[in-house]
Amino acid sequence: MLFDVRKYTCRPGTIGKHLELYERLGKAPQAKHLGDPVLYAKCETGDPNCYIHIWAYESAGDREAKRAAMWKDPDWIAYTQESAKLGALEKQENSLFNDVSFYPYKR
Repeated sequence: MLFDVRKYTCRPGTIGKHLELYERLGKAPQAKHLGDPVLYAKCETGDPNCYIHIWAYESAGDREAKRAAMWKDPDWIAYTQESAKLGALEKQENSLFNDVSFYPYKR
């Protein structure tokens, strides 16, 4: 299993607006292509302007195909354009992880 771990940092005071925009416009088209995330969470302690989401894929090829389809979806493109207009995102970090044999991921 391949996990895509994404951490985003918003400009101070904008995380609520950004997450509301995602819920309204981005969630449905993203879930249509990627399924539900393993986790979608905002920071409880530390930087209050951060949130993460983790997506599970069967392989790098599965990830590539699903994300390519998502980036062809007009609803996803509309969301990304509105997100850019909002200007809340300051930083994005992505890492790919594999599960370990002694704790295999179970859907």
